[in-house]
Amino acid sequence: MAVQINPSILSADFARLAEEARAVEGADWLHVDVMDNHFVPNLTLGVPVVESLSRATDTPLDLHLMIEDPDRWAPAYIEAGAGSVTFHVEAAAAPVRLAREIRAKGARASMALKPATPIEPYEDLLPELDMLLIMTVEPGFGGQAFLDIMLPKIRRARRLIDRHGLQMWLQVDGGVSAATIERCAEAGADVFVAGSAVYSAEDPAEAVRNLRKQATAACAH
Repeated sequence: MAVQINPSILSADFARLAEEARAVEGADWLHVDVMDNHFVPNLTLGVPVVESLSRATDTPLDLHLMIEDPDRWAPAYIEAGAGSVTFHVEAAAAPVRLAREIRAKGARASMALKPATPIEPYEDLLPELDMLLIMTVEPGFGGQAFLDIMLPKIRRARRLIDRHGLQMWLQVDGGVSAATIERCAEAGADVFVAGSAVYSAEDPAEAVRNLRKQATAACAH
C-alpha cells in the first residue's frame, strides 16, 4: 500500500487558507471538510471557497461532504475543482448512482461511514468506489480524541477490500496523529487525514513527512 497523508484545513487558519495550503505542498491531497449544520452540528465552507482554494494550490482537493443531500451537491464541488469527493452513506439517497456520477464527472468517488455505521451491509457497493472512509471520531468537529474501538472496523474493511481484489484506498479521519497513525496503518488504512497534528505543528510540512514515515514503517511491518 502506498501511504498518503491528507492534511485537513479544518485545523488551518481560515483567514490564511491560501498560505496554509501552500504550507503542506508535500502532502498527497488537501482534505476539505464541508459541513452544513444539518447533517453535523457545525458549519464550514461552501462551493465558492473550494473554487478559490483550488486556484490557490497545486495540491489536489479531497472533499469530505458532511452534508444532507450530497446527491444534489456533489457535482458542484467537482466543478469547483475537487479531485476526490466523499459522501456519507447515511445521507445519500442513491449511493451507487451518486458514486457513478462522481466518477463520470472525472473525480474519485468515496463513501464515508460514521463510527456506528457498520461496513458489512455495504460490501456490494465497494466496486463502485475509489476510496472508503472510516470515521475514527464522530464527524463535525476537529481536535477530537481518536476512537480506538474503530480499529477492528478498519481491519474488517481491509479484509473486505482484499477479498474482492479491489484497488481502492482505505482512509481514516479523526484524531490521527503521531500517537495513533501506526495503529491505523497496521489495521489496514493507507490514506490518513490529519488536522491538528499537522497545523498545530511548528513546521506543517515536516509534520506531514514524519507522519508519512511512521505510517510507511507500520504498513511494512
